[in-house]
Amino acid sequence: MPETRLLVLDDEPNIGRSLQMILEHEGYAVSVARTLNEARVEASRADAMLLDVRLPDGSGIAFLREQRLAGNEAPAVMISGHGTITDAVEATRAGAFDFLEKPLSRDRVLLAVKNAIEQTRLRRENAQLRELVGAGPRMIGVAPSFLRVVEQATMAARSDARILINGESGTGKELLAAHIHRESPFAAGPFVKVNCAAIPGELLESELFGHEKGAFTGAIAARKGKFELAHGGTIFLDEVGDLHSASQAKLLRVLQEGEFHRVGGEMPIRVSVRVVAATNRDLGTLVSQGKFREDLYYRLCVVPIHMPALRERLRDIRPISEYFLEDFCSRNNFRQKQLSEEVYPLLEAYGWPGNVRELRNIIERMAILTPEDLIPAASVPIEIRLAIDAVPASNIKEARAAAERDHILKALEESKWNISSAARALGMERTNLHKRIRALGLARPAAAGPI
Repeated sequence: MPETRLLVLDDEPNIGRSLQMILEHEGYAVSVARTLNEARVEASRADAMLLDVRLPDGSGIAFLREQRLAGNEAPAVMISGHGTITDAVEATRAGAFDFLEKPLSRDRVLLAVKNAIEQTRLRRENAQLRELVGAGPRMIGVAPSFLRVVEQATMAARSDARILINGESGTGKELLAAHIHRESPFAAGPFVKVNCAAIPGELLESELFGHEKGAFTGAIAARKGKFELAHGGTIFLDEVGDLHSASQAKLLRVLQEGEFHRVGGEMPIRVSVRVVAATNRDLGTLVSQGKFREDLYYRLCVVPIHMPALRERLRDIRPISEYFLEDFCSRNNFRQKQLSEEVYPLLEAYGWPGNVRELRNIIERMAILTPEDLIPAASVPIEIRLAIDAVPASNIKEARAAAERDHILKALEESKWNISSAARALGMERTNLHKRIRALGLARPAAAGPI
């Protein structure tokens, strides 16, 4: 079994040597660095890190953030000779596993390192199990607007920055939040969801922060709140724009200080939680109207991400529909079914006010009510067809042209604008493809190769 490698970063030689002796006696391979530059050389090989907060050439917390952004997920234990609550909060937000104050206790150091290593092992096992059982609902789409959103979310997930997802109802904001959790340093912890709009205002504080026994009528036992349950993981605050003013103030305090009190409790509870919020409302407008706290808005909206509506990503209707149909048939032991080609123009011409959620409902209904394995256009629900008929013919023509444009553009991009290859992929003549390119106003990028 390979040795577990540890990095100790401390500018005090005596402390570095003492930690090295203690840890090597327990069988660890230890590298000691006194500066950030020395630590950068060893960090990529470390299985865990012990980092001093204050160093002559910078901050250990800033170094940890730097390593997280670089993809280094090795657990970190922060050590400080004059640590403050602010330092501890900042360290946990940066992704630190533990925070120790000098003078260091031998047993406390060994316990912190052991637990940090164990956390890494569990994270790897969880990743392996996810591979075995599948990743659950997937992010599906090829539209450029959607791919940009996933790219932004993945980049933001690598830090501890708070993320605010904005978009219409049914666009998949919760699915994106789960993706952020899986890609983050908090992936080994829980993913806790809170629908702020579904909880009555008088119960929200207890729901978020928990309560002690006897705190109010009916509180027959102590109960942990959502923030406490999410410790070490991610809390997803859905429909955060629906919070009333009193709840906004309490949420702000947790975000500022990293601690809270249970309802009826006196002891502060500290948590390390990644916060992802979502709303279908314009929080900026609510702030200007005095309906949402400006300070809370800026605490939540460090990285804003907008989820596009389904009508803005027509190219994705086909792959999403195919996924929903396959998933539904598998879950219900149906024979696998397919949508006929005539179905897609109808789906692409509809406005989808309920977005992806509505599309899933329609696909499942068609699968249930169609006995054939090939689902025809006649199976498209009447309300969809009536809504399309109510739209001016020019709008339908525009929608179909947009869908055709996306389909052809995708083939051209995949073939690097080689017309012959794209025509083969599309199943059409090369001359016809040239005509459609001109008719749809498609232009070859300057960086693309010759036609």
